Amino acid sequence: MATAVVTGAARGIGHAIAGRLAADGFSVVAADIDGGLVEAAAAGWRAAGLSVEGVGLDVRDRAAVSALFERLGRVDVVVNNAGIAAALVGLAELTQEALRRVFAVNLQGTFIVAQEAVRRMGQGGRVINIASRGYLGGAGAAHYVASKAAVVGLTRAMAVELRWQGITVNAVAPGMVATRMLDDFTPAMRGALEAREPSGAAADPAAIAASVSFLASAGAGFVNGQVLLTDGGKCVGMPPL
Repeated sequence: MATAVVTGAARGIGHAIAGRLAADGFSVVAADIDGGLVEAAAAGWRAAGLSVEGVGLDVRDRAAVSALFERLGRVDVVVNNAGIAAALVGLAELTQEALRRVFAVNLQGTFIVAQEAVRRMGQGGRVINIASRGYLGGAGAAHYVASKAAVVGLTRAMAVELRWQGITVNAVAPGMVATRMLDDFTPAMRGALEAREPSGAAADPAAIAASVSFLASAGAGFVNGQVLLTDGGKCVGMPPL
């Protein structure tokens, strides 16, 4: 049975991805900084007959990440989903510390996990990084936008280098998704944002998991270095008023 590692898997998008890959037949290692919560989720999946192990993991901790992959041995798929958002703040007020905090998880964490994973991958290995539609730009979130744009750049650089080893590297860039990240918005603000979505609502995390499932599948073996924008089409422009 092929092994897939999913970070940030305790809730939201990562939870949906871990469940989907387990249903697809992978033996899933669901990792999250909240070890208790992710193990509780894994126990539920195991009760349903799926192969899922829950592990506590801080993706910023190189030693812990290395130890996990060393224990697992061969890894076939890794999904770098762990990430953080941050409060909206104008460029003039953005601090270096806020920038460092977001980059430490969103970019450096992705890099650490991917680097340790590919050392244990062979032909047919898959790295799938979760970026964001936000990498295209956005006001009040320069730190988040820059971190996700960096994830896209890292994805493309890795894809060029690792293709000679038979490993594909792609990114999924979700738009607005119904996760706890939306809790920072007032109901009025959330309603206004959802009204701008093509579907009129935030996406279900299952929609993002479906894109990851495709990229992890045998049928996606010739897809490499791509960013799959999963946002209902908002990225191509807004309709006329």
